[in-house]
Amino acid sequence: MSEIAISVNHVSKCFKRYRHPVDRLKEIFLPGKSLAHNFWALRDINLQVWKGQTLGVVGRNGSGKSTLLQIIVGTLTPTEGNVEVNGRVSALLELGSGFNPEFTGRQNVFFNGQLLGLTTQEIEKKFDDILGFADIGDFIDQPVKTYSSGMYVRLGFAVATSVNPDILIVDEALSVGDEAFQRKCFSRIHEIKDRGGTILFVSHSAPSIIQLCDSALLMDRGELLLEHTPKMIISKYQKMIYADADQMAMIRDEIQHLRHQTYQPSETISESFQTHNSTHPEALESSPSLQSLESNNGHYKDYFDPKLVPDHPIKYPSRGAEIIEPHITTLSGEKVNHLIARNSYIYNYSVRFDKPASHVRFGMLIKTVSGFELAGASFLATSQSIKQIEP
Repeated sequence: MSEIAISVNHVSKCFKRYRHPVDRLKEIFLPGKSLAHNFWALRDINLQVWKGQTLGVVGRNGSGKSTLLQIIVGTLTPTEGNVEVNGRVSALLELGSGFNPEFTGRQNVFFNGQLLGLTTQEIEKKFDDILGFADIGDFIDQPVKTYSSGMYVRLGFAVATSVNPDILIVDEALSVGDEAFQRKCFSRIHEIKDRGGTILFVSHSAPSIIQLCDSALLMDRGELLLEHTPKMIISKYQKMIYADADQMAMIRDEIQHLRHQTYQPSETISESFQTHNSTHPEALESSPSLQSLESNNGHYKDYFDPKLVPDHPIKYPSRGAEIIEPHITTLSGEKVNHLIARNSYIYNYSVRFDKPASHVRFGMLIKTVSGFELAGASFLATSQSIKQIEP
């Protein structure tokens, strides 16, 4: 964890926008006069990614995520600053990137494999595995312009991960695949992660970021607002996307204030690994939760622990209603937060309405301690809604 895989130093990227296409030509013949509007897609980005780290990247559309990844890969050059990359990089940045639409799938496999540094002989040895992972059958000998979006991604991901990359960069490409294929992809990503590979993973899927990544960063308007634990980043990201426009400046200031707090991704990864792999008997015996368990005729008893509270609860801006005291009780009405498998419980909360509301539906969601979404329920049908509620 002491070695750096990617170092981004004061990187900014500016694109020129022209009102009319002819303005670009005029600027060539009139070099002293600029007819363009400068758009800064990235502003002064500083980032270090450690070898073996899996870093999630989240942000609203247009926040600069894809631009940053393209600069790291080398398909874009920064306007200011520099990037240092240590190791073989394999990237799946967008649908069909690097594919010639006129070539067959087979030809594109060999073409892309050579771009990634493999020899023809190495690609031939890996070809059956690539074809098996992509699972596109006879379409491998058809031009890729005839492929569906899912087939594009299948083949692209199979090639990108076949080279055993030191650094794998995936930009939202897996969202178009079906569930079975996504499972295969996440399994392959875990293989790369387990052998010490570095992964940059862009996704709008909160559960994927929380489950897969060691740390995450939040981007907005070309700025890196915060790097922290995945759960913290997702909570702030969700707060931003659900906020009203007039509250956005306040939320950004709140997030940027957290940057002054000490956070070391490498230390967090190491501590997390030690915590999850600790099986020492003394550690288990000293656990407050285990000490609090009471045996009743050979069965554990559910109970309420006042110290069991979330570190970073997500609080959304009020839009006329406020959820009050969500909690869980036994069937007899006893409040608990340590639950026993296969027992039945009741999820309770009250709602205070500050203004009239119509067609109100209710729901709930349960997450793990790390923020991973387990399950939930909601009243979706119109017939299950309350037609009108007064303040």
